[in-house]
Formats: sequence, structure tokens, C-alpha cells
Amino acid sequence: MRLVFAALPLLLAGCSGFPFDNGPRSGAQASFALLETSDLHANVLSYDYYKLQADPALGLERTATLIKQARAEYPNNLLIDNGDALQGTALADYQALVNPVACGQTLAIYKAMNLLKFDAAGIGNHEFNYGLAYLNQVTGSHFDVDGVPANAPRCAGPDFPIVLSNIYSVRTRKPLFAPYRIVTREIIGTGPEGKPLRGTIKIGLIGFTPPGVLSWDKAWLEGKVYAEGVRESAQKYIPQMRAEGADLVVAISHGGVDGAPYTPQMENANYYLAQVPGVDALLIGHAHLPFPDAASKAAGFNLPGVDKTKGTIHGVPAVMASLWGKHLGVIGLHLKYDGKRWVVDKSRTTVEARAIRQPDGSYVAPDPAIAALVAEEHAATIRYVKTAVGNSDFRMSSYFADVGDVSAIELVNQAQTAYVRDFVKANLPQYAALPVLSMASPFKTGAAGVADYTDVKPGAVALNNAADLYLYPNALHAVKVNGAQLKAWLEKSAERFNRIDPGSSAPQELVNTGFSGFNFDMLTDADVSYQIDVTQPVGQRIVNLRYQGAPLSPSREFLVATNNYRASGGGGFPGLDGSKTVIAAPDSSRDVLIAYIQKTRELTRARNGATRSWRFAPVTTKGPVVFRSVPGMLDLAREAGLTSVSQLKADDGAGKGFALYAIDLSK
Repeated sequence: MRLVFAALPLLLAGCSGFPFDNGPRSGAQASFALLETSDLHANVLSYDYYKLQADPALGLERTATLIKQARAEYPNNLLIDNGDALQGTALADYQALVNPVACGQTLAIYKAMNLLKFDAAGIGNHEFNYGLAYLNQVTGSHFDVDGVPANAPRCAGPDFPIVLSNIYSVRTRKPLFAPYRIVTREIIGTGPEGKPLRGTIKIGLIGFTPPGVLSWDKAWLEGKVYAEGVRESAQKYIPQMRAEGADLVVAISHGGVDGAPYTPQMENANYYLAQVPGVDALLIGHAHLPFPDAASKAAGFNLPGVDKTKGTIHGVPAVMASLWGKHLGVIGLHLKYDGKRWVVDKSRTTVEARAIRQPDGSYVAPDPAIAALVAEEHAATIRYVKTAVGNSDFRMSSYFADVGDVSAIELVNQAQTAYVRDFVKANLPQYAALPVLSMASPFKTGAAGVADYTDVKPGAVALNNAADLYLYPNALHAVKVNGAQLKAWLEKSAERFNRIDPGSSAPQELVNTGFSGFNFDMLTDADVSYQIDVTQPVGQRIVNLRYQGAPLSPSREFLVATNNYRASGGGGFPGLDGSKTVIAAPDSSRDVLIAYIQKTRELTRARNGATRSWRFAPVTTKGPVVFRSVPGMLDLAREAGLTSVSQLKADDGAGKGFALYAIDLSK
């Protein structure tokens, strides 16, 4: 089919004198591609600002090559972004916080998307990270909400429409953005007699974002906007879109796939959105995974009704383009005209997540026009992130965070703990008697490839290193919990691991890759110790939980420093729903970390990177317990005191550059 579609441009190019049908008639056929990017997170270029080096494994400048190829293959197409485009790199922070773009300037990511002629975009949860006034400005919008001046000028934004149906202004009770847009496009196909024809098609585009954004960015959004459930918004607007003549309805839904019972607050609601009548195709995201993926072990991709090979959810073609420009989603719709409108022939429709990494391990070439377009912003960001804030005598990395290396985590916990203690002393004397703990997680654990790890070398610690240690612009929050609730928190974190059968002689995977590393919260406090028993079922793994040497009382109360995402329900941790928050700090977690490094100045492993609160409960297994990380890093494990770790293979055989390691759980 791809060869047939690829030949179509050549056929049409030679048809300037060939009579086209005047319009589609019953029986006419055409192909139409929906091209998706998702979770670009401001990765315009193939460059890692945290490591200050080129990284060919990511970047919209390389996705651009896939876009060009797909457009040549499918002359009838729409290019759409799923959301989370505006935040995620030092470039994004620089343009939002350090040297904010002026009203007449276009964001670097939007400049690149304009150059590539995107047709539309949705809105992800991270679009709200810098506040409504900023989002209003950079999207060229005119929000009627508190916090955005009524006389604010309409600023430079993208050249394409943005749709979002389920976030509403409290003031007007109307959607913040246009809930949907119906675009009319010329379509070229073949008539029932096989002759080329030219007609039009109306495609309805509707956008959704996770309702949880109201909690995750509460400081920016509370009292200004409210959310509606994804399914409820779809049921409201899709009939309107059909009534207005939409041949096809495409849902741009920034969420993943979750089989839990539906609620209007559901974060990953596409399993249920696919069941709403009238949805012809789903562009999904948020989970940072490629879909379809026949080998995927993600729980949502293995639900009944989900075909992870063909790329359908309850029969609806669906695609997820991973993250950072690593993939381009391509839904090749095969259309038939039924006499009234174009309809999808699902039996001939194809779905692919096309990678910028080629089968031989190389990467597609970048589009040089994009680097030239954002050269000024790129250079300014590099100058900014090189600013030194301290020094370290040890390497802070997350290569072995899953097996106990806290070198990239303890410093974050220390900074958060110190901040909360000072905040309580100055503002909340009623909590002065409560011990302060802190939870942090390894944000980068290889989910996006071998370059996706935190790695801060010994020596000068600069702003880019702080951003590597704390990837997201979260706000620091603190919650009040008791010992029982703290244990439940740790139990949820322990879902990072698969259950291990001691009696099995076959290799067993330690890490549950379906549970994100950024949800593996851990304590690094000398007063707390606990073990994780991976032979036990979920919910029964935290053993020997002690505080100051004694078993932790379920009623003992603590303040726990964390971030707004976790405190407000992000990740689905039991009891954390915003109701236990006692501090919603005005400072971001990253700024808190930077200030702590500046105050400490000289970081040492003994003081800032060696306090482990947790260990695996000892167990002897018949076969090896294995995990994956970057090859040749065993010395780092030894420096962290992990004598139970060994490297089995420098290449695990999966073709992604990972080594196979083993851990002896008996030690």
C-alpha cells in the first residue's frame, strides 16, 4: 500500500493535462495521513543542554526529515502536535523565565513548527507550567480569565490553530481555547472508474488534556479555570462537529491508556474516549511511549480491545509518537466516499510510530533550516546554563538509582528538607515539632534511551547540572502524613519492581518499566530505614520500616517535602490528592536546589550523596535477577557501595545500546 501511495504524487505531477473528476462520487477512494508529534518538550534541536553536547537521538529538527518523507508518501495529510511542546529543556526555561520572549517574538519551538507548516496542535498539561499569562502570550490567545489583563494585546503565536475542549474559564464558563476546529482540505484520490479526482474533505479536530492539571499546577490555575472529563467533553462536542459537516473527527488527546474504571478526573482516559461514538482517529501522548509497539509491556497497551500491533483502541486507529521528537506518528487512513461524506475503511488503514533511529542504528539527518532558524536562542541558552553555582567532589548519576545509588537524589532531598524546615520556622510555628522528611525520585532512568540518565561529573556544578538533577519546573510542596500514610507512599513507589520468584532459575527482570522512574520516590534520611521485599506482591513490599532505630508508629506524624505534582495526586499515590498539603511554596523545586547548592558551595559524597534509607530485603534466588543500564559503568556502582551489582553483557542484544546487569539480592 505504501508503494501505491508513494507513486501517487508522480501520477498527479504528470496529470496537469489529465481530466480530473469534478468531485467525489459514491465509490471514490483516497488515502489521507494524520501525522503526529507529541511531547516534544521544547527539544527543537538534537542537543542536550544538560550535558552540553549534541544528541542525535532526539529533536524536532530530525523529526522534520520523517515529516518530509511522510508528506511525499501521502500527498493528502495533516501535521498535528499532541501537546507538551512548550516546556522541558533549558531553552524553554530560558525563554519563559530568564529572558522572557517579548510580545512580538515567537517561541523557538513555534518558529520551528511554523517552518514545518503544522496544521494544528493540542495542549498538554506542561503547557500550563509557566502560568496562564505566559500561555496566553505565546499562543497568541486572548484568554478571558483572572490573571490575564483584559486589555492585553494579542501577541505573536503559532501560525496554526490550537484546540482544547475540556479546560474552561471560571469567569466566562467557556473553553479557554477553541474546543474544536473543522478544517477543509483538498483531497486527491481516484473515482469509482479509477480516474484521478479532486474534491474536498472536512476534518474535525478536537483537543483534550488531563483534568489533573488543575491540581498539578494549582498555584497557577486555582480559581481561574476548571476542567471537564475527557469523555464528557467528547460527548458534548463531537455531535456538534458532525452537525457542522465534519467528515472525520480526530481526537488530539494528551493522555495515555488506562483500564481503571472511568472517572471525570482520569489522567489517561483514551481507553474510554475511543468508545465515544464518532471518533475516527486518536492522536495520543503524555505517556512518552511509542504506540503501536508489538513488544510493549505497558499495561495500557495490553488491555482487552487494544491492538498494540495494528495500533487500534476498540477498533479506532490510534498513534502515540513517543517523546522529544524521537518518533513521528503516522495514521494512513484509507477513505471511501459513501455518497454523502468520506468514511474510514478500517480494514485498510495503517498505523505506525516511525523512529528517527534507523535499522542500522544511525539517525536520520536533521533539517538544517531549523538550526539556522533558532541559532540565536540556542546560543543564548548555552551561555546561560554554563553559569556555575558550586563544586562537587563526586559524580551524581542515576545509572544505578533503581538498585540503590542515591548520588543524584540525596542532594535534592537535602535541599527540599532544608527549605521546608526554614519555611516552618518562619511561617508555620504550629508544625515546628514535626520531623521533616523529603521524597525525591530519579527523573531520568533510561526510558528514552541510553542518553536518558542524569550524569553530573565531578567539578564545577553549573545551572545545566541543576536542571539535570531536577528536570521539571515543579513547585515545592510539603504534605502532612502519618506513619501509615508514609508506608503506603513507599509501597506505591515499590511498584517500580517486578515480583521476583526466588525458586526460578530463569533470568528475571527486576525493573517494571511500565512504572516510570519519576514515580520511584525514595527517602535518603539517616533517621529512616526500610527494606523493599521484591518477592512479595504489590502493597506488601515495605518491611522493617524504622524511624530513629525503632519501628515506625502508624500514628507518628511528619511533614514530607515533595513537589506539586505528587502532592496533588500525580502518579496516583494513595492519600495524596491535595488535601494533605500544608506548604505550597512560591519557589520552584529547581530554584530551591540551586539556592541550596549556592549556599553549600562544596558538595561531597559523604555529606551529599551517600545516605541510603532503603535496601532490598535479602533473598537468595536460583537464577539471575537482571536490569539494564549504560555499559561500562560498574565503577560508578562500586563508588556508590553497590558491591552486589555485576555486568553480565556489554550489549543486551536489544539493539538500543544498553548493557545487561545483574544484582545479587542476597547481599
